[in-house]
Amino acid sequence: MKAEETVEIDLAGKTSLADTMIIASGRSQRHVGSIADKIIQEMKAKGFGNARVEGLPACDWVLIDAGDILVHIFRPEVRGFYNLEKIWGVDRPTGARLAG
Repeated sequence: MKAEETVEIDLAGKTSLADTMIIASGRSQRHVGSIADKIIQEMKAKGFGNARVEGLPACDWVLIDAGDILVHIFRPEVRGFYNLEKIWGVDRPTGARLAG
């Protein structure tokens, strides 16, 4: 579906929410929706069951929660607003205690 700027973030050891987060962009609401639909269809076809989906039908952003994998698909300006790469990226400390 030609998702743009796809990033995979390893969440193992950072959170119990999931093991992997995938973030991608679509050029428009229609593109975001098409990417999400294709991913959902592929997950079902490969036996991953029914993932929980949020953000449809508006399609500014879509979250697909497949248990161990979270997939976020954004329009570029919405992706920049949430900036999940910075929040969950590789540079984020794991288990570090803040001095206080």
